[in-house]
Amino acid sequence: MKTSYGTLSETITALREEGYTLDFNLHEDCVVCNRTQNQLMSDEFEIDAIFRFDGLTDPDDESVIYAISSEKFKTKGLLVNGYGLYSEEFPAVLIEKLRKHNS
Repeated sequence: MKTSYGTLSETITALREEGYTLDFNLHEDCVVCNRTQNQLMSDEFEIDAIFRFDGLTDPDDESVIYAISSEKFKTKGLLVNGYGLYSEEFPAVLIEKLRKHNS
């Protein structure tokens, strides 16, 4: 996996080609794939990579892509957050997992 793929859309495209085909969303204390209906608790997935995209003129344009894999569910996918790690949307248990990965 590269450390940079270019723009947000180029990164998403490249990661999909590398097998990160599912879309994950935040849900209370887990991440959920609506296509498979799998709910992954914080101990059921790994964060393989993080890609940050800063808004050039507006800090609210910041986006972060988390490349996620789960051995338990044999899946790989992406979680895209429009406001970054400290958004209020992130449950505390997930913030802690992401902080540990960033260390």
